[in-house]
Amino acid sequence: MNLQQRLLEDMKAAMKAGQKERLAAIRLLRAQLKEAEIAKGGELSPEEELQVLTSAVKKRKESISAFAAAGRRDLVQREEEQLAAVQSYLPQQLSEEEIDREVAAVIAEVGAAGMKDLGKVMAEAMKRLRGRADGKVVQELARRRLG
Repeated sequence: MNLQQRLLEDMKAAMKAGQKERLAAIRLLRAQLKEAEIAKGGELSPEEELQVLTSAVKKRKESISAFAAAGRRDLVQREEEQLAAVQSYLPQQLSEEEIDREVAAVIAEVGAAGMKDLGKVMAEAMKRLRGRADGKVVQELARRRLG
């Protein structure tokens, strides 16, 4: 079952269960995936679908921090529920220790010597960890190891 079919089935289940926020998140994901397909002019590969999901997660996290800064607890809660729904379609997220091991391996492979090599390390690390790790966490760990 591909992602679009899974989203359709989950959308029906959310409707029947009355899960408003999950339903809203699924509808938005379906729209974003359809938009990406139209822009590409064909079906999306699993990597491209993952990119759309990752982008949706990033947008939700940014919204949560903006609403929290504005003191809108009601909107923060809504976005957190939708974030959980979107994250359920991503691959299992790695722990910080697993990410750190992967970053260390990348540093060794590319022969990074200092902060000037951060770009090379991040490019390779994100290629390997796409969808399984937050880019900010990867960057923080890479900076810590290179600094």
